[in-house]
Amino acid sequence: MTRSDFSERDIHMALDGELPGEERMAYDAWLESNPEMKAKSARYIADRAAMRAAFAGVMDEPVPARLRQVVLGEAPAKASAWRSRWWLSAAAAVMLAVGGLGGYVAGIDSVARGDGDDQLAEQAIAAHVTYAAEKRHAVEVPASDRDHLQTWLSNRVGLKLVAPDLAAEGFDLVGGRLLPAGDQGKAAMLLYEDAKGERISLYVTAESAETSKGTYTAETGGPEAIYWLDKGYACAVVGSLPPERLSDVAKSAYGQLLAGISS
Repeated sequence: MTRSDFSERDIHMALDGELPGEERMAYDAWLESNPEMKAKSARYIADRAAMRAAFAGVMDEPVPARLRQVVLGEAPAKASAWRSRWWLSAAAAVMLAVGGLGGYVAGIDSVARGDGDDQLAEQAIAAHVTYAAEKRHAVEVPASDRDHLQTWLSNRVGLKLVAPDLAAEGFDLVGGRLLPAGDQGKAAMLLYEDAKGERISLYVTAESAETSKGTYTAETGGPEAIYWLDKGYACAVVGSLPPERLSDVAKSAYGQLLAGISS
């Protein structure tokens, strides 16, 4: 645990699962002692989750023959130089995304074959990492307009949504925003903050009749997500709290969401 010359390249290796196991403890210590690099790692985790959501349903499709031909240098000679360069770039991007050819994109490809529950959790964590750190633009509608926030998000997401009152757990509502979700759906994110400035978020989207629950943390660390899929919606509570406290907050939020749907 003596190495101290880690770099941004090692962050990508860690995300891709390529960092040697014997270096992991030293890497984790280095990350903790370098806030800027730790923030980059969190952003890369969010980027990976966002790319996974963007390519949902596409990652396992075969590469179109015309794009494969371009990458292999078999494109028709009559194509203009500009068009050839454009198609080469596009085809290479598709080949990387679909085929998982090395590096960071390979890590995305391997994650993309996880189950739907992990995808929900990763999308919720990505949203939390992206917006919880924002001071002025964390939400679109503030808590002061709570009624409008609930009605607006309910209409956009397609289910009855209440903003849980988490004051008993020490958290006040900051506000909420609308986010894109997988398969062209929409998700609501509600942001909460305690007296110390610690933030948690509640990510909710319409879901099928599937029922599931669990806890998810990325292999590289970061915020934890406690999630449920039940009664036509999917919900995840995300934060960096001690596990027991996050669990208590999640149970309270979950119970109030159920009560709101039933009312």
